[in-house]
Amino acid sequence: MEHFDLCVIGAGPAGYAAAMRGIDLGQRVLLVERDRVGGTGIYNGALTSKTMWEIAQRVSSANALMRTRGREPFRLDWSEVMKAVQEAAFERKYLYACHMQLLASHGSSGRFHHERGDALFLDPNVIRIQRPGHIRDVRAAHVIIATGSRPRSIPGITADERRILTSDGIFGLEEYPRSIVIIGAGVIGCEFATIFSLLGNTRVHLIDRAERILPMEDSDVSEVVAQSLERRGVIIHRQAKLESIVTIEPDAEGHEVEYRLSYPDGRQETVRVEKALLSVGRIANTEALDLAAGGVRTDARTGNIVMDGTRTSVPHIHAVGDATGSNMLVNLGEMEGRHAAELIAGTDAAPLVYDNISTIMFLDPEVAGVGLNEQDCRKRGLAYRMARVDYACLARAIAMRRTKGFFKVIVTDDAEMRVLGMRAVGEHASSAIEAVALMIKLGVPVRELADLIHPHPSITEGVQECARLLLGTSLFKPEVFADKLRCAAWSPDQTSVAAA
Repeated sequence: MEHFDLCVIGAGPAGYAAAMRGIDLGQRVLLVERDRVGGTGIYNGALTSKTMWEIAQRVSSANALMRTRGREPFRLDWSEVMKAVQEAAFERKYLYACHMQLLASHGSSGRFHHERGDALFLDPNVIRIQRPGHIRDVRAAHVIIATGSRPRSIPGITADERRILTSDGIFGLEEYPRSIVIIGAGVIGCEFATIFSLLGNTRVHLIDRAERILPMEDSDVSEVVAQSLERRGVIIHRQAKLESIVTIEPDAEGHEVEYRLSYPDGRQETVRVEKALLSVGRIANTEALDLAAGGVRTDARTGNIVMDGTRTSVPHIHAVGDATGSNMLVNLGEMEGRHAAELIAGTDAAPLVYDNISTIMFLDPEVAGVGLNEQDCRKRGLAYRMARVDYACLARAIAMRRTKGFFKVIVTDDAEMRVLGMRAVGEHASSAIEAVALMIKLGVPVRELADLIHPHPSITEGVQECARLLLGTSLFKPEVFADKLRCAAWSPDQTSVAAA
């Protein structure tokens, strides 16, 4: 039986990062993947959906110009959209394939090995890898579980991936749906609502069980996104409970799905659409591993692996990325994968810290964030100060004619005013958060941000103006531009946010 220092099960973003870091640290690594290297990160997740978003943004921008010239809107055929998505996936796949082939042949001095197949534990150190006509057992001193996730289902609703779709099946569409209902108004649901509404060929319905979409974000963020969606014709069913959804024989309008909603005031509503998209989160792919044979404990309620950092209940077995059942983001998965490999190699790895993780939501306008938002602070009983600057005050946003959005910086309510978090809503939002992420990591006070010299005109000047607003040195004064500038404070003994 062949022996490896490290066996990584799953070659998505987290597993691939773990394997490559293991090689860096001199480990003899076996990377096992049952399907496609790159996983959801390439084929039906981050890369493909964001490629669609980029195309949709360009179509929408072109049509905005068309409208000012009184011309008919530009319509991009669905086949052209999917061609671009497939090309993007192929380019990324090709990078992985070439890298792995060269690495296995000579680039890693025999330290890297790749095996295709399903993996499961025979005991805590023995892994069986199997595919049709092939079974191989290997022994590993350490194991990293990085098996990713799949779309979560709704009890009683069958996703046939033809009429009722998940985020996996959406890329199998052969043409634009004339209408679609999206069940779930979290990040993924709102991203697909944005994409289809920007492309302009699909009537979009969005079912939101909560009082507002994107409930994990502050209300000012979700309100801007909701207004933008509704302006483009998206119908948002707020505080709606899905009572039933069924497939029907296609009618004269091409409807194939019927759903029924109920509301807190007793109203009910029945709507027919062509397609439905289930967007209610994701679930870890761990049930086929036979974790019990490996001695790995799982939570009796959720089924997720019981975790201590990246370690499982078995010290030499780690789990990272979506396989943990939480924090399902590519950048977090890669960070966890690298961290687990460093712990295994015996390096003096610092504990994982999630306080300064940067995120981006591909909406219209785009939303980027790092650290805590206001509702996070209130849940923790953490006093804070907040400054918000509207995009309408920024020269670059005015030049781009994209003044919808704002920057919001949140700091501690003390003399140091250390940065706790930031939200950016608007054009180029994601380019503005990295400096703040570093400040959170280093515990730097906000005055350092105010003293930075930013290029002009640039969107990042809005972050600096937030810092100046908190220090009372802003270019524009909130008492004059109260509709565009805001500075406020909150503490646990207050019932509302007070102007600072």
